[in-house]
Amino acid sequence: MSSEHVHGNAYEGLNEGDDPRWAYGTGFADPLAGVDTRVPGGVDGADLAAYCLMLGDDALIMSHRLQEWCTHAPELEEEVALANIALDLLGQARLLLTRAGTADGSGRDEDALAFLREPGEFRNVRLAEVENGDFGHTMARLLVFSIWRLALLDRLTCSRDPVVAAVAAKGVKEVAYHRDYAAGWVVRLGDGTAYSRERMAAGLQAVWPFVPELFTPHEAELRLAEAGVAVDPRHLREEFDSVLDQVLSAATLTRPPDVRAEAGGGREGSHTPAMTALLAELQSVARAHPGATW
Repeated sequence: MSSEHVHGNAYEGLNEGDDPRWAYGTGFADPLAGVDTRVPGGVDGADLAAYCLMLGDDALIMSHRLQEWCTHAPELEEEVALANIALDLLGQARLLLTRAGTADGSGRDEDALAFLREPGEFRNVRLAEVENGDFGHTMARLLVFSIWRLALLDRLTCSRDPVVAAVAAKGVKEVAYHRDYAAGWVVRLGDGTAYSRERMAAGLQAVWPFVPELFTPHEAELRLAEAGVAVDPRHLREEFDSVLDQVLSAATLTRPPDVRAEAGGGREGSHTPAMTALLAELQSVARAHPGATW
């Protein structure tokens, strides 16, 4: 029986169930309902805002890159999967950008932070912003990003900041699916045909130079880690390597040689040329119609 016969229309059925893989909105009627939004005692509001911008920008920019696969994925099933993953990350970005605007006292909302900042004001890691390559490249990037972010969010569920902890608790369920989805494709392509293996290996090689930045701490991260709010990213590397090696072993692939982290990465506002074009598209409607609401 079609969903139209069960519901008034086909879209009502989208709201049924509690599948964490389906990101129809953020999952909260009010994103911060029941959560204490005061800055914890002994925590610098500017540092907390900067940290939430880092985590929020990572999610926002990665979400945009995944959205670009709509109508371009190899199969309809992958269209839906990538769109849902993008929506999960967009939901996380909304909550974290909102938190940044309250923590620093600026009153900037999620729209102002997403649409009205210049490239140098964004704090995302550069892994999230580089242009999409082929499907193998996207799966390599999503796998690396998701393994790292899941390890981070898992630890942030114990953050002293109630908002960060709440976002992390919800995000762990979402990003666990993102990681497993990407891992499945990396194994399928890596252990597939000679050509699919070649493309998968090339994708991994392309994203590898951006990996060291994921584990390079920002000064604000270190201060907040001392305060029990953030996580020192250096502590994530062992888990990251262990999980990635399991996936690559199943995919009959090897890790590329390690490279040195470049100075002044995305956390400092230093981005690749791809970031300017990405934001021009992301922000085009909001900048063309300033003050509009939708």
